[in-house]
Amino acid sequence: MHAIARMKTGATMRGLLAVGFALFAASASAQDFPNRTIRMLVGFPAGGPSDVPARIIAEKLRVALGQPVIVENKTGAAGMIALNEMLAQPRDGHTLLLCSYIDAINPLLYKKVAYKLEDVAPVSLIQKAYYAFTIPAEYPVSDLKGFIAHAKSKPGALNYGKVGSGSVTELLAKQLEKVAGIQMTGVTFRGTGPAIQEIAAGRLDFMVGPLAVTMPLHEGKKVKVIGMTSPERLAIAPDVPTLKEQGTDIVNYGWWGVCAASGTPKPLLETLNKHVAAAVASPEFKTVIGKTGVIPVSSSVDELGALINDTAKEFGALIKQLGIEQLD
Repeated sequence: MHAIARMKTGATMRGLLAVGFALFAASASAQDFPNRTIRMLVGFPAGGPSDVPARIIAEKLRVALGQPVIVENKTGAAGMIALNEMLAQPRDGHTLLLCSYIDAINPLLYKKVAYKLEDVAPVSLIQKAYYAFTIPAEYPVSDLKGFIAHAKSKPGALNYGKVGSGSVTELLAKQLEKVAGIQMTGVTFRGTGPAIQEIAAGRLDFMVGPLAVTMPLHEGKKVKVIGMTSPERLAIAPDVPTLKEQGTDIVNYGWWGVCAASGTPKPLLETLNKHVAAAVASPEFKTVIGKTGVIPVSSSVDELGALINDTAKEFGALIKQLGIEQLD
């Protein structure tokens, strides 16, 4: 009896010691962080809506942490090359990802995805952006109601631009088709930039685009923005009504944040969170990002984690509703 008690006590002590050593190691790791160059991986090309904020955040982190922070564009596979590169590195906070809503959606869209949402550790949200429903400037209509009527008069004849299967540019266009009872044909482009140029040239009929690429052309009267996916009108475009305002209940936004790999000690995530939040609050970040209509906003570690899960649930329901099948 006493031997059993001693065994249980010994096992308990070993367990407590293991926890103690783990906490000590995490604390020591946090105190030593960072001790070398930090990599900020971006899964999309330079100059895009992921790359620009990443470079500002990286520079702010460099100053705050006293170590070089370099941005690396690892493009391809809808951002998954960059994410998988991060997961292949030590979980010590020295390899970060400019993550986005796309990372939460990819496991829903593709059969062969090498990661799960649990593999990603949130650090902080940095921005969110609504989308503009855009048509050519010479179109004979100027609002969503007119476009829907025009599309109904030519079922299947109108084309819309998208940047890949399951992208927001496709999902929201298909959602409009469903709620408005219209039919369009999707045309795939390598990016929203080339697609918006086709809208401006009058060779493409419709596109759901980020404000960074649509608003300059809208302001120059080269395209028409007929609706926003925001819940209320945006300061950057007070003349453009929301979709909801026009009787179409579509509200949606994309988000971007900084993430690490799961297993990164929580103290490191909290340290990074503090400095990323300070970068987002900086006048430079607000000025550069705000000019494009994107909303700078930070979050706690747990708030970004909840947003990642909520995004997967929301888009999972939308993908099922629209009948989109997983891709190989």
